Amino acid sequence: MSQLLNMNKNRPIERYLVLYLPWALALLFQSDPILSYFIAWLGSLLILYLTMSGWIRPIPRDRAIAEQLMRPIFLVQIIFIGYMAVSSIFYFLNVLGFEDFHRTSNSYFSVDQENLELTAICQRYYVLGHAAFVTGVIAFMKYPDKQKYHVQKEKLANVLLLIALIALPVSVAFSKVAGLSQFYYQYSSLSFIAGTLALAFAIPLKKIGNTILCALLFGSNFYQALTSGFKEPIIISVLVLGVFLYPNYKKLVLVIFIPALLILFALLPTFNKVFRENNWEGDVAADDAYSLALDAAINHNESSKDDTEWAFLVFRLSEIDMFTTFVKSTPANIDYYGFQLLQQSAIAVVPRIFWPAKPITEELAMQRVYDAGVVQRGSSASAKTAFIVDAYLSDGTLGVFIALFLYGAIAQLISLQAEHLFGGYILGTALVFTGLFQIFWRGLNFEFIINAVFWSYISMLMLFRVLRAIGVLKEI
Repeated sequence: MSQLLNMNKNRPIERYLVLYLPWALALLFQSDPILSYFIAWLGSLLILYLTMSGWIRPIPRDRAIAEQLMRPIFLVQIIFIGYMAVSSIFYFLNVLGFEDFHRTSNSYFSVDQENLELTAICQRYYVLGHAAFVTGVIAFMKYPDKQKYHVQKEKLANVLLLIALIALPVSVAFSKVAGLSQFYYQYSSLSFIAGTLALAFAIPLKKIGNTILCALLFGSNFYQALTSGFKEPIIISVLVLGVFLYPNYKKLVLVIFIPALLILFALLPTFNKVFRENNWEGDVAADDAYSLALDAAINHNESSKDDTEWAFLVFRLSEIDMFTTFVKSTPANIDYYGFQLLQQSAIAVVPRIFWPAKPITEELAMQRVYDAGVVQRGSSASAKTAFIVDAYLSDGTLGVFIALFLYGAIAQLISLQAEHLFGGYILGTALVFTGLFQIFWRGLNFEFIINAVFWSYISMLMLFRVLRAIGVLKEI
């Protein structure tokens, strides 16, 4: 807390207030929803620049920037804010009458004015949430100069590979125990991150055996991502490998991985749609569905045009469409929830193995979706709220500020403790924080994120005890 009280130690306190200037200006011009939206949207880009450049508070100097990209101020902010705030631009253009970047109507009066107003309101909440999030991060961004524990550098590659190989069967074991399946996702993610990081270490060290084994692990994980039916694991697989390789192969990563990510964004809407139609809704095996989906994505089959790239950018890349529905219904028709969502989150934290009759978390989370009319009750669609939406539903503007500040502060404090416990950035943030707390990248609803963060924290402490016991971590 003393860090927060003294956060003007390195920079004047006024610089922190600049973070909220875009929100204040957007609010001032709220009578013009188009101008207000663009002020808020550009404001998030400004906040990204001010925080990542070190203008608000100096970036940690213990490592080069390329070697600390997994810390919250960098990758967590880019992905979380990119998905939450910046990606809404396509929805906004769609509201203005654009399709595939072409104007379908030249009349301003043909635009749905109510939807335009709601979109601008949501974007103002986004930029406020962004400012609060980075305030929480940079207020506690003080990485320790001295570590309590360390790992011998020459053993790091082998340690990472060992963790990847052990975490994988552990995750499978958790998936077999009813009520403990949530730990499967934690340790599966930890295994993937450890294997990918081990691959990034093995390649420049020219460890042939490690490189082959890690490449096989990565290939297996990537194929599982392709046959999962979800776009996020596929993108994350490529993104994480690129980030880990970047310090040693900067030009190669920029030339290969950035175009690869752009290609994925272009092909995934068609690929996922065809895969789900055949594997989820049909009786086609995953391998065959994968082949059909890949063919459809590459050849742009006409049968796959229902779910166009533009529709993906407008309605699936961003969740602002759902947010506008909640803003329209709360508090006009449904009162703010206050602490109710936090109470439901406390229930979700209790493992079902200890409370078999525990209310189903999915049903708790979907109730507010049904009440707002986002989807109809009985529908097979799952439309859970985003973190900032739950913050708004709890207490409007104040709820957004408090919740997003805590979101950033908790992410930063966990990253700090992980580096303290695991001997620095590589095992602390790059492995443990990224592997166990990847949910910070997306920002799901209160019930899911609080439950995941709580038990991931327990897993982090358990992993620390194990690595201390077997002598991997040694006290300095």
